[in-house]
Amino acid sequence: MAKDLTTNYYRIEKAISYLTGSFRSQPDLDKIAEKVNLSPFHFQRLFLDWVGLTPKKFVQYLTLDHLKQQIAQTANVIEAADIAGLSSQSRVYDLFVNIEGVSPQQFKSSGVGLQIFYGYHATPFGMCFIAATERGVCDLHFIDEDQTRDEYLNFSRKWHFAALEHRPDITQAYIKKIFQPDKVNSEKLNLLVQGTDFQVKVWEALVNIPFGTVRSYEQVSAEIGYAESIRSVASAASKNPVSYLIPCHRIICKNGEVGNFSYGKVRKQAMIAWEMGRKTIISQ
Repeated sequence: MAKDLTTNYYRIEKAISYLTGSFRSQPDLDKIAEKVNLSPFHFQRLFLDWVGLTPKKFVQYLTLDHLKQQIAQTANVIEAADIAGLSSQSRVYDLFVNIEGVSPQQFKSSGVGLQIFYGYHATPFGMCFIAATERGVCDLHFIDEDQTRDEYLNFSRKWHFAALEHRPDITQAYIKKIFQPDKVNSEKLNLLVQGTDFQVKVWEALVNIPFGTVRSYEQVSAEIGYAESIRSVASAASKNPVSYLIPCHRIICKNGEVGNFSYGKVRKQAMIAWEMGRKTIISQ
């Protein structure tokens, strides 16, 4: 099942890459299916199962005009200070995430003996590495089989004082909660992260971006009181240790371009449109 989920994601990813690159030519279903080596029937069913929308409807969420419109709508909400207005729909799928941020130096003295469980799991966006303690999720990285597999080594170096144990039976529960948001989640999901005060401040701002919406780097910078530090905000976002839960994929450029992403532009596009599609379905 996990292998099928991962294989299907890469088919979706390939289709998204093709669609966004040739959207103006309006390729038909047969042409898109051919690109992923599936029959039109099976590709359509795969795509509908993955997000609940047709491929063409899905990719409309990724056009420059649509994303620029989303940025403008967000600006209006912020100016009106009416964040509560988003709660009824945009936050239906939101997880209640709480960040506990500590400096590496603090953990050198107080984190010795910390028990961390880790595992590898399939998600709607490919395979991921996730690690968690009783105090919260402390790492989530997406991985690709054809790239250097150094996620565990990097993680173990950062948390060298802790006792690490491979326990996918424990971490699977987190994956289900994160990527199967079929109802409102009232239980808080805690994150335990190492970072500077500024980085944690940026990460907390990202957590406050509602599911299925986007904001510009400028908007996030202004919200945390660093309007002139857009590059620093972007840098802090890129060092996010818990991908997806700290949703740096929801920050885009003010001109509607999705911008860079540690796990590839197409995966970022997939995350944005997947969330927008799900938000649309539940609000209908």
